[in-house]
Amino acid sequence: MTYVVAVRALCEFTAKRGDLDLRFTPAPTALEGIAGHATVAARRASGYEAEITLAGTYRDLTVRGRADGYDAALNRLEEVKTYRGDLDAMPANHRALHWAQALVYGHLLCQARALSQLDVALVYFDIGSQKETVLTQSHDAASLESFFVEQCERFLDWAAQEAAHRDARNAALGALKFPHERFRSGQRELAVAVYRAARDGQTLMAQAPTGIGKTLATIFPMLKACGEDRVERVFFLTAKTPGRALALEAIDTLHASASASAGTGTPLPLRTLELVARDKACEHPDKSCHGDSCPLARGFYDRLHDARSAALDGSRRLDREAVRAAALAHDVCPYYLAQELARWSDVVVGDYNYFYDSSALLFALTRLNQWRVAVLVDEAHNLLERARKMYTASLEQSDFRAARKSAPETLKKPLERLHREWNALNRAQTDAYQVHAEVPARLLSAAQNLIGAVTDQLVEAPLSIDDALLRVFFDAMHFVALAEQFGEHSIFDVTRDETSRGARAQSASTLCVRNVIPAPYLAPRYDAAHTTVMFSGTLNPFHFYRDTLGLPEATNWLEVDGPFRAQQLKVHVAAHVSTRWRDRERSLAPIVELIAQQYAAQPGNYLGFLSSFDYLERVAALLRERHPTLPIWTQAPGMDEAARDAFLARFRDTRCGIGFAVLGGAFSEGVDLVGEQLIGAFIATLGLPQLNAVNEQMRRTMEAKFGNGYDYVYLYPGLQKVVQAAGRVIRTEHDAGVVHLIDDRYRRREVRRLLPGWWQLP
Repeated sequence: MTYVVAVRALCEFTAKRGDLDLRFTPAPTALEGIAGHATVAARRASGYEAEITLAGTYRDLTVRGRADGYDAALNRLEEVKTYRGDLDAMPANHRALHWAQALVYGHLLCQARALSQLDVALVYFDIGSQKETVLTQSHDAASLESFFVEQCERFLDWAAQEAAHRDARNAALGALKFPHERFRSGQRELAVAVYRAARDGQTLMAQAPTGIGKTLATIFPMLKACGEDRVERVFFLTAKTPGRALALEAIDTLHASASASAGTGTPLPLRTLELVARDKACEHPDKSCHGDSCPLARGFYDRLHDARSAALDGSRRLDREAVRAAALAHDVCPYYLAQELARWSDVVVGDYNYFYDSSALLFALTRLNQWRVAVLVDEAHNLLERARKMYTASLEQSDFRAARKSAPETLKKPLERLHREWNALNRAQTDAYQVHAEVPARLLSAAQNLIGAVTDQLVEAPLSIDDALLRVFFDAMHFVALAEQFGEHSIFDVTRDETSRGARAQSASTLCVRNVIPAPYLAPRYDAAHTTVMFSGTLNPFHFYRDTLGLPEATNWLEVDGPFRAQQLKVHVAAHVSTRWRDRERSLAPIVELIAQQYAAQPGNYLGFLSSFDYLERVAALLRERHPTLPIWTQAPGMDEAARDAFLARFRDTRCGIGFAVLGGAFSEGVDLVGEQLIGAFIATLGLPQLNAVNEQMRRTMEAKFGNGYDYVYLYPGLQKVVQAAGRVIRTEHDAGVVHLIDDRYRRREVRRLLPGWWQLP
């Protein structure tokens, strides 16, 4: 079996040495890098070839990639690297890696074009000055081939090991059986649809209720497709930690089933990696990520090979604890070891941001290595709001002013220029909140100029920038990057800080490039994946998520009928109550009496959902006053993990009481309280987002794009939260309970059609 590796991946494996060094270096953005490459190519003479696809083989290894450029007249192959600042400050191990890539491309070109000799050049392009530094070496074809063979030889043992692993994995997955005697109701239907999506390279949206085992029903068919070599690896992406745990448990179930079927106890040859956030994986949070500060960064790449081998040999489940143990045994950083292991794992379980963020690791690896990946998006209804946050950036003028005070003299002028443009925008502001058609060119130019100046300062004197200015700098970089991609998918707004107004106060504001429709940013991610499956208990209506998330028009839709029966859930509508803002005071007493009557008729554990903490506290206070013997507990703002666990423990430790929570918060989804742990819920709201200037502008943006602004901004997101909250009550085929929908608007047809079809509505 031939093993295929990208040029960059090969060289990073064979030629990367020395320390891990994550000190901030003012690297160009992705867009600047693309523009820099284009500038270099445009400067070349006619006949210059850019982006040349090359491939070559050595024994059982195929190496492929795209060389940046070739000038036939000069017989020169070029590897272009963009940078900022002082080229002499570039670490030597970076330069060595660049040369390795260039020389490998040189051999592949000589082989493809039957060249006997070749000039190989590193072209360093300074984004700031637009100047090139060209470093050239002359080689004959034989010396380039020798270098290529040397790199391949260093990689061959690893490639043979990986090829053997791939063969063993595929054979085992081909024989893998579903781990239970039978599928649950709806589970087989979902699994078949997921397999077909993988087989045909399609996207799928699947709405399936809780309780059918969606995690196993999506992972199992993807692994079967992996065994048939239809996909190379699987990314299971979640919004929250419990989703990661469920995925790892499902894979553990498959391991146990495979071992039992084989009768040998041999584990399934499947590497599953869990990616965790940097702050949770860091062993030395008081140190910086470079060899002069952190002992686990010093010599990282010199010890990486042994650490990587130990991790992959010692465990099939590379969760946080396993990766940490392997890392510390070899004195390397656990977080960055996990990043390296992502290249060699079959299944990667992690947060959405690892594939969908602007600097996403898994997306970058997929494109670099041209992997055929399957992406499973768990609880996909959460991706819309998460993606909006990924592609939204704001600048606070109060932070900016504080940072100016400590700025070095060399930055006074660019800071003052941005300050003037910002204040000019403030003076033109007629309302507290104002939307502009675009980011003003002069403001954007001033922000770009400041970024360049701070970048130069960091190169010359990195310690002269304090933390306050550095935070502003990073915020400005994010803001400018999104401003440069501004379009109808986002809005640019300015919010005036009303607390700063007064006779002597300086006006202050917040600038925000606010994403409304993440579709343009996410679409390239679907293109990069062989197949994408989004699944959730609430993905209705289909067109709303397809439109806003940018899924292809040809995306398949599946709605799975769950195992639940209408008899399991009694649904009541309190149509005599309005929870609208203007009616809140009048609603308190009816809500309290309804809760008390239900509890008296059937004592047990209930969840009460309100639209805000203020509303929650008012209902709870009146309930305590009128029914002091009724046990209640409430969600508080900003609860940490321990407090959230304590809140949920009340349901498991007692069988009588009411917990109050905010709809859309930590307890509205991902909470599994089975049987008598929870027998009912009160939902005193439609969950509609607050009516304010920002949401109204988002409504107008949606209206212009899709012609359905109110539903897209208010109704669909609101009812999705309601259905998720109500879904806490019935978790298994044996549960029974009651849900009270408290608001007269639950009688409306457009609202009722968004509620689950199996509910029997009065």
